Amino acid sequence: QVQLVESGGGLVQAGGSLRLSCAVSVSIVALNGMSWYRQAPGKQRELVATITSGGTASYPDFVKGRFTISTDLVENTVFLQMDSLKLEDTSVYYCHAADRRFGRLVDHWGQGTHVTVSS
Repeated sequence: QVQLVESGGGLVQAGGSLRLSCAVSVSIVALNGMSWYRQAPGKQRELVATITSGGTASYPDFVKGRFTISTDLVENTVFLQMDSLKLEDTSVYYCHAADRRFGRLVDHWGQGTHVTVSS
């Protein structure tokens, strides 16, 4: 079982920055990619950043240029640097791991961390 523990959420003013962290209980290189998702009240969960096991990052247009995903392979931690935050970035942010170590794909999720952007 892979455990993911997010931290770093909080209250920030619009235009500010936050860095989220996700501590992973197994070696990140053994997994098939790490992602950050978010879910606002009444909305569907949406992908905000993905990084492959090879280190290639991708983002949807609505965060591109503002959010950066990265990993520390020694500490097995995934980060999401969020800059130029907007009111609409307010959400619960979840860390996700794609795990195919034992053949079939298994999705692992963290418990989420709250991000509130104020005006």
